[in-house]
Amino acid sequence: MTRKHGPWTIKETTRKYRHNLIEVCEDQVIKPDGSHGIYATVKVNPGVSVLALDEDGTAYLVREFRYAIGANSLEVVSGAIDDGEQPIDSARRELKEELGIEAGEWTELGCVDPITSIINSPSFLFLARDLTFKDKKQEGSERIEAVKVSLGEAVRMVIDSEITHGASCVLILRAFAHVGKK
Repeated sequence: MTRKHGPWTIKETTRKYRHNLIEVCEDQVIKPDGSHGIYATVKVNPGVSVLALDEDGTAYLVREFRYAIGANSLEVVSGAIDDGEQPIDSARRELKEELGIEAGEWTELGCVDPITSIINSPSFLFLARDLTFKDKKQEGSERIEAVKVSLGEAVRMVIDSEITHGASCVLILRAFAHVGKK
């Protein structure tokens, strides 16, 4: 069935691949200029990113080997939202699993879309404060190292491309702006 998609018309969609976290589709389209073509998209389950920040201004980050880039990445806590789960509940779960941290204060700092031309995967951003430290419960595939830096140092690391994970960069900068307003 043909359907409008902004200035595009989708004539047919074919799912090319599906896994528990991603779906790749190919659309037969009529482009805005009237020509025919193909457009592929990737849908990744929505996720959350959490920056834990203590009363002294220390930010709690994670260093983890990321399979897709074949290297360690310094990031905020991040993970997928489980089916039926609210973003805030996922944020709480991920922070506890990865760093063993529970927070008494949560601030939503918006959402970020990673690569808007081909990927649909919103990431909801949270600042966690009033921290309590407990045992972490990492998943079997995770080998996570906790890294503590000042929020100012985290901002510097974003600016100097030492932190390159998109959602982490946006969250660190938004948290810095948010904390500076208080």
